[in-house]
Amino acid sequence: QVQLVESGGGLVQAGGSLRLSCAASGRTFSGRAMGWFRQAPGKAREFVAAISWGGGSTDYADSVKGRFTISRDNAKNTVYLQMNSLKPEDTAVYYCAGARATSDRDHTSSRAYEYDYWGQGTRVTVSS
Repeated sequence: QVQLVESGGGLVQAGGSLRLSCAASGRTFSGRAMGWFRQAPGKAREFVAAISWGGGSTDYADSVKGRFTISRDNAKNTVYLQMNSLKPEDTAVYYCAGARATSDRDHTSSRAYEYDYWGQGTRVTVSS
């Protein structure tokens, strides 16, 4: 098992910034790609960003490219999502997810079904 705990959500005005953190414990963290997904009220969960376990490969949804940055610190078993230039449409519950272990240090995925472990979510509200 991998336990994931998100933090850093909150209320921010449009144009502001937040940094989400996801602390992992349990089974191997460094051998897994990590991702962030979000779910807005009344909408389906959607992919936001992913990072390979080596940290050298990242992937972003088009809606957040240039504004969000995903990073990880394997020594601290933590993944981050820096969110800048926030928009009201970024309002959602943000979930951290851990993919199944792989030997491919550059593998990332935007597919929710490739993620075996999920956090409880942290709410981000962007006011206009």
